[in-house]
Amino acid sequence: MNADPRILKGVNAAVLTPLNRDMSPDIGRMTAHCQWLLANGSDGLGILGTTGEAQSFTVRERMDILEGLGKAGIPLAKTMPGTGAANYVDAAELTKHSVDIGAGGALLLPPYYIKGVGDDGLFVSFDKIINHVASNDLRVYLYHFPQMSGIPFSHDLIDRLVQAFPGIVVGVKDSSGDEQNMLEMLKKFPGFNVFPGSESAFLNVLKAGGAGCITAVSNVAMAAAQRVYSAWTNEQRVDQGAEAIIQALRTVIAGYPLSSALKALMARHHGDEGWDGVRPPLVSLSEQQRNELFAAIDTIDYAIPAV
Repeated sequence: MNADPRILKGVNAAVLTPLNRDMSPDIGRMTAHCQWLLANGSDGLGILGTTGEAQSFTVRERMDILEGLGKAGIPLAKTMPGTGAANYVDAAELTKHSVDIGAGGALLLPPYYIKGVGDDGLFVSFDKIINHVASNDLRVYLYHFPQMSGIPFSHDLIDRLVQAFPGIVVGVKDSSGDEQNMLEMLKKFPGFNVFPGSESAFLNVLKAGGAGCITAVSNVAMAAAQRVYSAWTNEQRVDQGAEAIIQALRTVIAGYPLSSALKALMARHHGDEGWDGVRPPLVSLSEQQRNELFAAIDTIDYAIPAV
């Protein structure tokens, strides 16, 4: 599985989706942000995940965002767009579009509205999505985030999907925060590409053979996160300074709604209030929250790289 050059690895930002005043996606700002992330060490781009507010956009808007980034020169082969939806039909349409446009992989939530369906129902949903796409270029990364979706990926289900779709179901983003679950997946599924969704598990999972990370905080901590990844991957060495930075940043930012906090930090960094908007039901940080966030961030010995 790991020999496939199309398998995404390394440090990936769960990319923010900036908005225009009318709440439409701002492709110009998003393109510039993606370019900045790539220039500062991002191996790949997790487009339209939870941090990117994917579930607040329509199917057409999500397609337009990906198409807009491609037209603006972002290398789509380095992207892993979120293509999950509450129903398998929308997920299948989004996933097929991601393959047709040349995305490197698709990050798939389970169909998340109906709870308690069991592994059989989930397997059928993924079977329909994958067979609708009907492409050997498809690379599916399961999105395990039960705190948000309400539906976990059991190891039995992962095993069924890997066995049924070898070379297609190739990895997982685990945002559960359960480090032990990630370590067990690495043991049970050799060659499976496990990406923690938080810096808290990044280093330990990387040491155990993890593929990298896909994290929200990488929007501001990309340079430090890449130092952690490169030191271990290339030298089997822990960069203690960079590790301390990403843990400190995560601790502070996790005290606030992630997308709102990160957009506030981007607005300050760029001197651009246009970065500060989020789609309902999210709301921007209050002035007091912003001041508290900025004060806490400024105690960390880390400067967000220049634009």
